[in-house]
Amino acid sequence: MNQTISSNESIPSQKKKIIVLGSGPNRIGQGIEFDYCCVHGLLAIKECGYEAIMINCNPETVSTDFDMADKLYFEPVYWEHLWEIIELEQPEGVIVQLGGQTALKLAKKLTEKGIKIIGTSFDSMDIAEDRGRFSDLLKDLDIPYPAYGTAFTADEAIEVANKVGYPVLVRPSYVLGGQRMRIVINDDEVEKAVISLLKHIPNNKILIDHFLDRCQEAEIDGIFDGEEFHVMGVMEHIEPAGIHSGDSNAVLPAFNLTPLEVTTMEYYAEKIARALDIRGLINIQFAIKDGKVYVIEANPRASRTTPFIAKAYQIPYLNIATKVMIGAAKLKEFTMEKKLDGFAIKEPVFSFNKFPNVNKELGPEMKSTGEAIRFIKDLRDPYFRTLYKEKSMYLSK
Repeated sequence: MNQTISSNESIPSQKKKIIVLGSGPNRIGQGIEFDYCCVHGLLAIKECGYEAIMINCNPETVSTDFDMADKLYFEPVYWEHLWEIIELEQPEGVIVQLGGQTALKLAKKLTEKGIKIIGTSFDSMDIAEDRGRFSDLLKDLDIPYPAYGTAFTADEAIEVANKVGYPVLVRPSYVLGGQRMRIVINDDEVEKAVISLLKHIPNNKILIDHFLDRCQEAEIDGIFDGEEFHVMGVMEHIEPAGIHSGDSNAVLPAFNLTPLEVTTMEYYAEKIARALDIRGLINIQFAIKDGKVYVIEANPRASRTTPFIAKAYQIPYLNIATKVMIGAAKLKEFTMEKKLDGFAIKEPVFSFNKFPNVNKELGPEMKSTGEAIRFIKDLRDPYFRTLYKEKSMYLSK
């Protein structure tokens, strides 16, 4: 340990510091959008009078530009590296909400070591991430969700699948980008999916949800400061539920949902944010079938769509959310005027030419590597009409 410190060129300052965890290298399921979140978070930290420290190891991002943070550690976002930096810098706390799932996964270790997580507590994040605990919360809040069960073996999984009813979604807990998620329609397929999953992620708790076939999917990004809940945006997916949200074309604001469905989504989103005692950002995914709104999942962090909504509405949402996380400001101190004439469409960007062996069918496992934004004046736009008409209704299993 002494050797490390003696050869360390980083000299900690006396200022109060906040560390931001980035998302590491670009890969399918963890795109460049989180870099936008980190950059705006760093700027907000500086504005609040703290020294902003960035930990990330991606040379292609703005967050690792030498003049972006007050101090940059170009290190892998792994616990061993992080712990050494924390011991040296002694920060006021660490922000894990801006670096996607990679950063969020380190929250448990930070909490165990007594390091302050800025914003939402680890326990609240864990309720949202642990599908079992989250479904129990929804039950207590009287919010509809698809029937589900948990299993640790293939036999248990088959039993659960028969109880909740086919088709079912088989998925592991705590994963990024829908990895190893499968939609299956009979006992044989459940068995195959579970054996494959346990081979790749041993000892993982497996979740089996009833899959709401051919229903509409939508999502909300919001900010909660402990008192007020602000809906940043309601986005409606063009593709049906079952295609990963990162791979869907999505429209802001919602274009085909009834006002009652949108109001219900907003009501449920606020209820969940209050129950989880969120400080900062939350993203909630919904499925709407026959006029009934179901909650699929909640992510207690910046989502891929947070930068998209900030750009479409021209509101510095990530700056606002970071100040709320730090406790430096409340939502009522900001005027948030949404400036969007018409609609914004989030278009997924695929890199199949760089990954020729990737299965190109869309399903619950994410395939896109980024997103683009397209503005349209109204729903008569020929691009939108073609997109809506040709939307893929067929999912890969």
